[in-house]
Amino acid sequence: MESYLVPAGYGEAEYSDKKSRFIGQVSPADSEAAAMAFVQRVRAKYPDAAHNVWAYCLRSGEMRWSDDGEPGGTSGQPTLNVFRSAGVFDVCCVVTRYFGGTLLGSGGLVRAYSKAASMALEAAGLARMARWRKIRIGCGYPLYDKVRRLLADFGGEEIEAQFGREVWVSALVPASRAADFGARLTDVTAGSAVLNEESWIFRPARI
Repeated sequence: MESYLVPAGYGEAEYSDKKSRFIGQVSPADSEAAAMAFVQRVRAKYPDAAHNVWAYCLRSGEMRWSDDGEPGGTSGQPTLNVFRSAGVFDVCCVVTRYFGGTLLGSGGLVRAYSKAASMALEAAGLARMARWRKIRIGCGYPLYDKVRRLLADFGGEEIEAQFGREVWVSALVPASRAADFGARLTDVTAGSAVLNEESWIFRPARI
């Protein structure tokens, strides 16, 4: 997976139906521990709520949800489906309900929980996690500016430069362009630059 969507940050939104309040809250969560910690924080924030329905979906493929006392299939699963349909991962959502005195029925609950989760996700915004290659480039001083321009041309980012007998540049390049960057670096420097490819990382960019 070269890229995937995540929530850009925390988002909260409220939806009302027949005097019941549904407070959707979305947070980034890249592990079960992070997701459940968020659930506990929301429960502590709204201890008097009728229900704190939650769901999370991780990039690893792990997914869990809870109806928290609502009829089975009317709340937790629909909340999770919002993120599965949107292709969003590493996300946890809690929808807090304050009962308004009128039963909504199964269909009404599905719509209300889905709506609150969707509104909270919209409030959070989305970021795309893209795969990047960490690299180190060694070159002579006369080639340093060429290396910097080449990084810019390939959408890369210089992290730091160390100056000694020669220049060593730590940088990131998009995974999709890493191979072409290496070939072009050889051309531009006539094979004199040293390229060490290190680890792969994922970085977010808001969209």
